[in-house]
Amino acid sequence: MEELIQELKQEIIRVLNLEELKPEDIETEDPLFGEGLGLDSIDALELIVMLEKKYGIRLSDPSEGKAIFKSVGTMARYIAAHRTK
Repeated sequence: MEELIQELKQEIIRVLNLEELKPEDIETEDPLFGEGLGLDSIDALELIVMLEKKYGIRLSDPSEGKAIFKSVGTMARYIAAHRTK
């Protein structure tokens, strides 16, 4: 799981062009939106595309995104349970 978490942190930095951050700057359970990383709805769309392309996960209900993208930890747990790639 730790390997997946590190990979996710790197992917978030790459996909969202957050070059000023390093993976160790992102706390696993900190919020991605709001007071955490401060991501917005455009960033959420980018993360959804990343889930599809990299892990083969398609969100059937967009409202699931809020719970899945709460933190890197919640994303990793969801990916571990649902990945097809």
